[in-house]
Amino acid sequence: MPDEKTGPSSSPEAARAGNFEARPLAIPGPLLIAARRFGDARGVFAETYSRRDFAALGIAEEFVQDNHSVSTSIGTLRGLHFQLPPRAQAKLVRVLRGRVLDVAVDLRPGSPTHGRHIAAELSAENGLMLYVPVGFAHGFVTREANTEVAYKVTDTYAPDCDRGLAWDDPALGIAWGVAPDAAILSDKDRRWPRLAELGAVF
Repeated sequence: MPDEKTGPSSSPEAARAGNFEARPLAIPGPLLIAARRFGDARGVFAETYSRRDFAALGIAEEFVQDNHSVSTSIGTLRGLHFQLPPRAQAKLVRVLRGRVLDVAVDLRPGSPTHGRHIAAELSAENGLMLYVPVGFAHGFVTREANTEVAYKVTDTYAPDCDRGLAWDDPALGIAWGVAPDAAILSDKDRRWPRLAELGAVF
């Protein structure tokens, strides 16, 4: 399955509001978001979220929880995760330190891109964020040691609704950039079903 890797460059299709630019990707729904950075001799300042400006970009959900992960090793893979309705989560993902390949897989019923994915490199250097709407499984793999990822979610963690998708399912065709025997995963993430076994989840 194809994926789309994107960088921080502007696009004629990009929408802008305040200090943010949102770029659509190959699959409708997810957005790659760039925040304007203000630099001087002291360093850099940037807004990372504005309810008003995000609503103007079409992201009107209320984010209710912030999460923060630290991955010590290159090749740490977290995913692919989602929560079932009525506790489904949209996410806004960014990297505070290091670099990841961030991936979202379309699981929306009846979607013409069901089972396809988008992938984007997020890093502390490029400052890009990925908005992942409800209906997608999400995961990332670290490309630098001691990578820190922060993400907002639109619902709190619900263990009864916690689900996942096999990261290495050949049907997904995700080029993670790490060999299966080199990927560092939790036991839980090694046991998720493949797409063909998943059934309708949204």
